[in-house]
Amino acid sequence: MPTPERTSVEEIVAAGREILEASGAGGLTMQAVATRVGVRAPSLYKRLRDRDALFAAVAAATIDALTARLEAAGDDLEAIAHAYRDFARDHPEGFRIMFTSAAPHDALERSAAPLIRAAAAQVGEDDALDAARLVTAWANGFLQMELSGAFRLGGDVDRAFEYGLRRLTASLAA
Repeated sequence: MPTPERTSVEEIVAAGREILEASGAGGLTMQAVATRVGVRAPSLYKRLRDRDALFAAVAAATIDALTARLEAAGDDLEAIAHAYRDFARDHPEGFRIMFTSAAPHDALERSAAPLIRAAAAQVGEDDALDAARLVTAWANGFLQMELSGAFRLGGDVDRAFEYGLRRLTASLAA
């Protein structure tokens, strides 16, 4: 008789995302996930081939969660930037894993679509990809610094984000 299903890929990935946020990338192990979902580590290999596959699945799920937030923001570039920042602050380790080789290309393409649409609404189809890359590069730089505590010169970081975003979107509209 076949062994009953004790866990699913969805449960494994959800546990992986929780562990990632609590313990960082170093804590995301097959053993840690197995313990969280209540199975032995070898059981996970029936669902995911190895730790790299676990990282890819967690990265894809994280990117899909971000994509849902970006889609909900509509075609407004500033709303998308705010959704992006909120996501990074809510899921800092997930945000970091999105920029590793573990992140599947197709998931990254899906997450880019809302930003490219919003950029197209602001600058037109011909320049949409370039504008989306500009916004992404600025936001990523800002957020990486914010998440690592690199803004140490004082001042209001929220105000700085708003200032940069206003200037960036105004320059795109010009």
